[in-house]
Amino acid sequence: MTKDNLAAVLHGIEDLRLEQRPIPTISDDEVLISMDTVGICGTDVHYLTHGRIGHFVMTKPMVIGHESAGVVVKVGSKVRTLDVGDRVAIEPGYPCAKCVLCKEGKYNLCPAMVCCATPPYDGNLTRYFKHPANFCFKLPDHVTMEEGALLEPLSVGVHACRRASVGLGSKVLILGAGPIGLVTLLVAQSMGATETCITDLVQSRLDVAKKLGASHTLLLNRTDTAEQMQQRIHDIMTEEPDRAIDCCGAEISTRVAIFATRSGGIVVVVGMGAPDVKLPLFDALAREVDIRGVFRYCNDYSRALALVAKGKVNIKQLVTHHFDMKETAKAFETSRFGLGGAIKVMIHVQPRNTNNPVKF
Repeated sequence: MTKDNLAAVLHGIEDLRLEQRPIPTISDDEVLISMDTVGICGTDVHYLTHGRIGHFVMTKPMVIGHESAGVVVKVGSKVRTLDVGDRVAIEPGYPCAKCVLCKEGKYNLCPAMVCCATPPYDGNLTRYFKHPANFCFKLPDHVTMEEGALLEPLSVGVHACRRASVGLGSKVLILGAGPIGLVTLLVAQSMGATETCITDLVQSRLDVAKKLGASHTLLLNRTDTAEQMQQRIHDIMTEEPDRAIDCCGAEISTRVAIFATRSGGIVVVVGMGAPDVKLPLFDALAREVDIRGVFRYCNDYSRALALVAKGKVNIKQLVTHHFDMKETAKAFETSRFGLGGAIKVMIHVQPRNTNNPVKF
């Protein structure tokens, strides 16, 4: 095995470097993975620009990256589910499996959660990475490494739609047509939503949403009030939405989600914005509009993989840019500023299609 373990290490705000790290030593229940593809997430960019997200604050250099797939090159002595050579998608967070929340099946809320590229833990934009085998998902031959990496944002969409109880006949409003909004749209459609409306401030993103099958797209104006946005949404949809999923996190988008949702409906907030916001709680309470949070995902990776493997969702359409690992800085610039209409930017630790039986 080569000793080269090049890694993308964030040293602080606006300080991302490529440097060598030791190749990890695995424990009995872990696998060593030769990383293939890593997608850039908005949280990666946020750590680059702010050095923190909420109470997750960088205090030391951190390997970036968590949307990923690779090839198993070594297995621990107790691993029975994976073999050397298996192509896997990596669910980036793993819990203690001992606390009350874990035992209740809500392991995403485990206080001892270890998650890639969430301080103080390293991510996996590196040549070699170790991870618990139980949180690695073997990819069928027809599923590409890029799709494997995209299971991470897709799982967020799955979890959001499950939290919103999206089902047959749902009328779903999605605020924000970034990558998370778009995967949420795909999942909502696969779960039986019969009418979808997605909003954004950027027309090019709405054009993509329309191609993905959105019933309605709505370009919002920054100068509109939440009440004006609500009215425009109601004007364009055949009925008031019974489900609203806020994938922005801006205060006004959450306010719009509450105002626009029909009485007795459900609002799910996925996007994380300011720690304190002003919301129309009386409106929600008086109309019994449930407000639910989303934090990552929980038992959703296998569902996301099934959606892709069975052809129920096509996430390939979201990939707009490809970069070699040595072009990491350029890749982040492209994702950060949306250059060239960027939606999902992929970084290839190995040459493209090296590990894809079916080329991407």
